Amino acid sequence: MVPKYGNLCALDLHYKMGVTKNAIIRYQVLDRCFRNPGRMFFWEDLLEECNKALMEFNPSNEGIRRRQLFDDIRFMESEQGWSIPLGRFQYSRKVYYRYEDLSFSISNQPLNDAEAEQIKSALQIFTRFKGTPQFEWVNEMIPMLESRFGLIDRKNEVIRFESNVDLKGIEFLMPLFNAIINERVLIANYKDFKSSIYYQITFHPYYLKQYNNRWFVFGLNSDKLVPNWNLALDRIESLSETRLKYIPSETDWEEYFYDLIGVTRPEGIGIKEVALRFSPEVAPYVITKPLHPSQKFKNDPSGLEVRINVIPNFELERLVLSFGEQVRVISPQDFCERISQRLKSAGHLY
Repeated sequence: MVPKYGNLCALDLHYKMGVTKNAIIRYQVLDRCFRNPGRMFFWEDLLEECNKALMEFNPSNEGIRRRQLFDDIRFMESEQGWSIPLGRFQYSRKVYYRYEDLSFSISNQPLNDAEAEQIKSALQIFTRFKGTPQFEWVNEMIPMLESRFGLIDRKNEVIRFESNVDLKGIEFLMPLFNAIINERVLIANYKDFKSSIYYQITFHPYYLKQYNNRWFVFGLNSDKLVPNWNLALDRIESLSETRLKYIPSETDWEEYFYDLIGVTRPEGIGIKEVALRFSPEVAPYVITKPLHPSQKFKNDPSGLEVRINVIPNFELERLVLSFGEQVRVISPQDFCERISQRLKSAGHLY
């Protein structure tokens, strides 16, 4: 969606009305606030954000007052401006402002030739990191960007990335991401696998993690005072923002997940060395796609012995069971017995 007279015409009209660079800064700030679903912006917040940006641009700037703020909003809503789809939403006795169409932006424009060349130049820089440790993601990012931005001269697509457009709960991914970035406390209506009805959680979100094509968010459940509470996005019914004070996390989440396969961290269980014996048929697969970064192995014609240092959890059990008869647990004994019992229970179904 673009202004009735086009972006350039609208800006040209502003200058004819005596609008300065300060106005352009304010419009960009307001646009950013209006399309942010992770925070409620009341008029006081909008005024603060505008004045903060103006002072960063020019420290001697005295800022604007409420009247100028509402004049800016009226102009942005007008046909002479951008006809922005601005909604006014009631919260308690106050009103906050947000685009009704969150995909809208006053800067929305198709990718032009100059921008395409800039992206291509950036991709050329990224290609220098291919194969470098900790930059494995570049190998996936480059073809994805080239394909999605139309930077390759092909009529037909030649690559498909795994995604599930029907994945339940994916609509909460961006609101949760924005709540983490903006440090906002949420009320989540949630129903876990053990519950028959939804219940409310006061939640301080800290970290998003994807596993097995599902998304999970970790944070503080301030009702139960649990700092590493886990919510599956596909079990969330709704999210709403609160005005409660956000409590930051002191957890190193990368370190938190390093000793895990999946997302479940059982209480009272430490790191153990898990030894597995794989058949020769699946040995090449396990070697080229390690079960865990700590994996060490010995391979011979009779099979592959793998050792990993992890916290045994439900996801590890499922991973081992997925190999069926082509794997045997060597140690630890309690984990071996757990897998044996699950296989016996499965056998009773047939």
